[in-house]
Amino acid sequence: MPTVKRDYYEVLGVERGSADAEIKKAFRRLARELHPDVNRHDPEAEEKFKEAAEAYEVLSDPERRHTYDTFGHDGLRSGGWAPRAEGFGSFEDVLSALFGRGDPMFNDMFGFGGRAGPAAGGDVAAQVEVTLAEVLTGASREVAFEGVSRCEHCNGNGAEPGTPIRTCETCGGVGEVREVSRTVFGQLVRSGACPTCGGQGKVPETPCAECDGEGRVVRTRTWQLDVPPGIESGQRIRVGGAGHAGQSGAPAGDLYVQVVVAEDERFERHGQDLVTVAEVPATRAMLGGTVSVATLDGERDVEVPAGSQHGEQVLLKGLGLPPLNGTRRGDQRVVLDVFVPGRLNKEQRELARELDEALGPEGGRRDGRPRFRRRPHRGR
Repeated sequence: MPTVKRDYYEVLGVERGSADAEIKKAFRRLARELHPDVNRHDPEAEEKFKEAAEAYEVLSDPERRHTYDTFGHDGLRSGGWAPRAEGFGSFEDVLSALFGRGDPMFNDMFGFGGRAGPAAGGDVAAQVEVTLAEVLTGASREVAFEGVSRCEHCNGNGAEPGTPIRTCETCGGVGEVREVSRTVFGQLVRSGACPTCGGQGKVPETPCAECDGEGRVVRTRTWQLDVPPGIESGQRIRVGGAGHAGQSGAPAGDLYVQVVVAEDERFERHGQDLVTVAEVPATRAMLGGTVSVATLDGERDVEVPAGSQHGEQVLLKGLGLPPLNGTRRGDQRVVLDVFVPGRLNKEQRELARELDEALGPEGGRRDGRPRFRRRPHRGR
């Protein structure tokens, strides 16, 4: 794989708005072109295929595709996703990781290839919500989801306890059936899961009463998830092996949990920084003083310098949020909302009039100049 990842749409040769069918068709075309049996002239064909498989893995999944379209490669990495193609040594291993060995979709799409065998489990998507305060400290959530689990009654082998499991007569225990054909590119071997045993090579003599011989059942499952500090809304956490259980002997899928950060009306988030608004009476803005401001660490008294203007900011260093998997916190910016009282009694109006006369025609402006000045005309 290249160090700098290419755009996934460019890898598959499709437009950003392409439908799922177009993406699948493009990947199928590349897979055929890059298959080692028909592409021996290109030593880099297998690495090119892994790049295409990674692009397909992202763009064929609606949630991953949305994350990629919004945040790019960095968004996928920060959400904990890693391509399945990484760490697999061969063309057929990558296909098996994507579709599961023996999965009918594999043969339907490619018409050749991978070793048959128990199908790997699929991935599961879930969602949790955390507060902005929990983004600061991290949080723990129990995630509940409907998942395929190993049948406890038969321990996943599909047979009623105490009954024998015999070798499949159709495939002789191999778990696959093969068909050899010749093409202009040479000999191609088509293989697929055995229709009798489903790729497992063995058949229970008496199917399990709980799972009907499948070895797996659907039930509600829970997972205790640790949400790290600094996470942003929309990012996902990957829990390897916590997804749907695979067939007997095959790995489970993964659990992908999208984190939603609930809005907090007190703050506006800008990455690691927080912005909040503090109302300041006009007289306090003139004379200086303190106002109470909400922070994630509790209420704080903030010094308002004398002569503060509406919209000016006071910086509270280190009271923002940490980066993902980091410790150094950002800052909190307090925007001063200077307000003028709408109604004055007779005594207050008299005092305000005296102050206005004392400040003079400029109203006590700090620089003594009008706020708006006409810019000098510049000739062309």
